[in-house]
Amino acid sequence: MNRKSSAKKRNPDRNSGDLSRRDLLKGIAGIGAAAALSGCSTVPAFTGRKDAVVRENERPGTTDWVLKNTRIDPATKYRCPWIEGYCSHTSVRAGETLEIFVSTNPASAFTIDLYRLGYYGGTGGRLVRSFEPFPGRVQPEPAVGERRLRECQWEPCVSIKVPEDWLSGVYVGKLTESREGLQSYVIFIVRDARRAELIFQCSDTTWQAYNRWPSQFSLYDDGKSQWYWGPGVDISFDRPYGKYCQIMDAPLSIGSGEFFLWEFPFVYWMEEQGYDVTYISNLDTHTDAEGLARAKGFISIGHDEYYSIEMFNHLKGAIATGLNVGFFSGNTCCGRIDLRSSSRGVPNRILTRTDFYGPLDEAETKRFPAMALLPHQSPNANELIGARSIAPVTGGADWICHLPEHWIFANTGMKKGDGIPGLVGWEWHGDPAGIPGLQIVATGPTQDKPGSLNGGVYTATTYPGPRGNVVFNASTCWWADALSAPPGYVRPSVYTSPMGPDKRAQQITRNILDRLCS
Repeated sequence: MNRKSSAKKRNPDRNSGDLSRRDLLKGIAGIGAAAALSGCSTVPAFTGRKDAVVRENERPGTTDWVLKNTRIDPATKYRCPWIEGYCSHTSVRAGETLEIFVSTNPASAFTIDLYRLGYYGGTGGRLVRSFEPFPGRVQPEPAVGERRLRECQWEPCVSIKVPEDWLSGVYVGKLTESREGLQSYVIFIVRDARRAELIFQCSDTTWQAYNRWPSQFSLYDDGKSQWYWGPGVDISFDRPYGKYCQIMDAPLSIGSGEFFLWEFPFVYWMEEQGYDVTYISNLDTHTDAEGLARAKGFISIGHDEYYSIEMFNHLKGAIATGLNVGFFSGNTCCGRIDLRSSSRGVPNRILTRTDFYGPLDEAETKRFPAMALLPHQSPNANELIGARSIAPVTGGADWICHLPEHWIFANTGMKKGDGIPGLVGWEWHGDPAGIPGLQIVATGPTQDKPGSLNGGVYTATTYPGPRGNVVFNASTCWWADALSAPPGYVRPSVYTSPMGPDKRAQQITRNILDRLCS
């Protein structure tokens, strides 16, 4: 599909036509800010950058962002001590300063190349800055602190004032050491304050929860169990991301959390389609309730498990005032976290699990006994999402059409019982909420392996908000797999196997995103 044809706008009311997104954006550019979002005077007006994503992706791209030479220390299973690093912030705005911290062991000179990730003619990234080699040195490994906290206090190798012309997006720094050419990433988000059609929330609190750097020090390890699901463990953003610890061998996860696993195929496809999107971190949802009001739609992608109560309340409040939401994710808003400052006083750098968003479930505590130690006093996640994580939590299935007359299936040709193979996995949502107007659009049993049901039933849902807005729940971590396969992408396969880009899933996504933007 060429770039021009891929940017055509689909009308959520089934009137697809041939109007390009760029023409449509020109047509609505004169709509006043008050008409678009009345009563939100603190939110800036449109800045004339509504086609910024289209223009950005017309710039020359490259596949040089892909790691070519990776290695993991077998003694740790997750760490690349030869070259590893982290950033001072999860997200930064233009004009703010980002510090990058890097360690090389043994000491080696190294380079940093920074890339914005998107479509870029199918290459997936654009080089925005390269640095001359740094001398490199061994930075100290942090001691094990109280509640198993591993908090690096490294010296930065570079401080970057984010330029005004860096468009909001997900950025990686490719680190390359000179002795053997070994590579890893650092990752950060550039955010802005402009109005946009869509806000894409990166699930970085979940990336960090599963980060076992330097060995077994994730939110899931209490020193006794490697899959602990209780309170009393602290983790820090002040450390590198180790290689992803579940399901599959994913070399691009070294230093980049879970972004390339579950989120990047959505970014790649969405920017190819020309949607006007801006990017934020989970921590921005935590700290900036007003910022959610600058978009028409909000999307959660992939594996979005850990929410603070502020995140829950901010997003629920935004829905109440008219925000459209698409949860193209699974296991979403399952664990409640609290955030606190680092030992250096930087806010929101340490997180801990404090509760579960839903009632105590005997079947879940059989699998995760420590879950019974949590108070279970938080709201039910299905009140926000439409459904929630429920035992047996994991599993796979085909994504089966249940309500073919629903608008999300317009122009797909799907009939009741038709399925998109293997799209549900590896975690999903069930127990639909009793929200007035909620509809189950796809549902079916889950399995541990083909032909072996595990007792789960996933439910994909929509429900109406009070201002004519809508909330969609895809009920799978793997939705993005059906949209695209960018350079370097590794397809998951556990419980079931998704089959890659599917025209029906792409059309469903267009239908939903266009409704979220309307």
